Amino acid sequence: MTTCMIGWSHTPFGKLVDDDVESLIVRATCDALADANLQASDVDEIFVGQFNGGFASQDFPASLVLQADDGFRFKPATRVEDACATGSAAIYQGLNSIAAGRARIVLAVGVEKMYATPGERVGEILMSCSYLKDEEGPRQSGFPGIFARIAEAYFAQHGDQSDALARIAAKNHKNGAANPLAQLRKDLGYNFCRQVSENNPVVAPPLRRTDCSPISDGAAAVILADSDTAAAMEKAVAFRAARHVNDFLPLARRDMTRFEGQKRAWEEAFLEAGVTLDDLGVVELHDCFTIAELMAYEAMGLTDYGHGARAIDEGWTEKDGRLPVNPSGGLKSKGHPIGATGVSMHVQAAMQVSGQAGAIQVPGVTLAGVCNMGGTGVANFVSILEAVH
Repeated sequence: MTTCMIGWSHTPFGKLVDDDVESLIVRATCDALADANLQASDVDEIFVGQFNGGFASQDFPASLVLQADDGFRFKPATRVEDACATGSAAIYQGLNSIAAGRARIVLAVGVEKMYATPGERVGEILMSCSYLKDEEGPRQSGFPGIFARIAEAYFAQHGDQSDALARIAAKNHKNGAANPLAQLRKDLGYNFCRQVSENNPVVAPPLRRTDCSPISDGAAAVILADSDTAAAMEKAVAFRAARHVNDFLPLARRDMTRFEGQKRAWEEAFLEAGVTLDDLGVVELHDCFTIAELMAYEAMGLTDYGHGARAIDEGWTEKDGRLPVNPSGGLKSKGHPIGATGVSMHVQAAMQVSGQAGAIQVPGVTLAGVCNMGGTGVANFVSILEAVH
């Protein structure tokens, strides 16, 4: 049984001072129902992705969906969490429920409210996604420090890749400038991203501010349905593949210069979908840091290991390139509200294959890939999407 997205919604990402977790959930839920032309009573089950970890004092977010409409009363609602892949985890629980025959229509919502939390506390919360028992924990610069270690190790093996990282940042900022939902809508250019300056300081060597995605507030939602139900809907985007692979949490147990779990997830997804990388028209992937996007090029098979820079240097991943990556602007420009990110990525990819992406539309996209990552390549979700009608 093929499961489809039949409706979706996406708030703007950024510093949303007038919103809290509840208002974001309610807005995303109501907009997704309207997009699918459904009532709350039509939904069989609800999954909410919120990392939280202390960002919001109001926990138990699955129950907040019922605030959107009384028609949700007595529906089963569950919160899921998988670090930065929390949103995808919520969607995949919906896929599992439909595949098991327990539901025909599922609502999956991703949400996070981060800006209300003091900066130092934000860093402490995000560090809980690392393995705190070993050397990952004590670093002063938080999660940027962990990815800086990864970048340092990668540079040691393959040479200084600062040029490539700056090109990735510049690409995503240029793409995000055209996305009305993005948090950072300014084309910064390669030179700004490459040079260390007062406005682009080193955060954790060798990573500059432009190498790091921002904290964010926001929500996104999707309505999932089985194939028979989807056939009667105005639009339907099918999951040709949906694969979830976890790797060891401690970096010490892995080669930190390779996303081996992500590579496995891509291989399984291609096999399930019966396609290859060359069949994809666009990819939304997890660029929490520019080094992560560089390594993801290698994990998906776009280049050989150690040669990810070629993909950006030769323009392959630009919007008009061989395989456009993050035409939405990615986490780097669009923003990264932890629990909402995975749902956002699926929404952006669904908009591409259904021709509804507006100013960021890549022409002629029939298949799109989504790669959402939790932690340092630990939780890896890869979806391949195709518009049915």
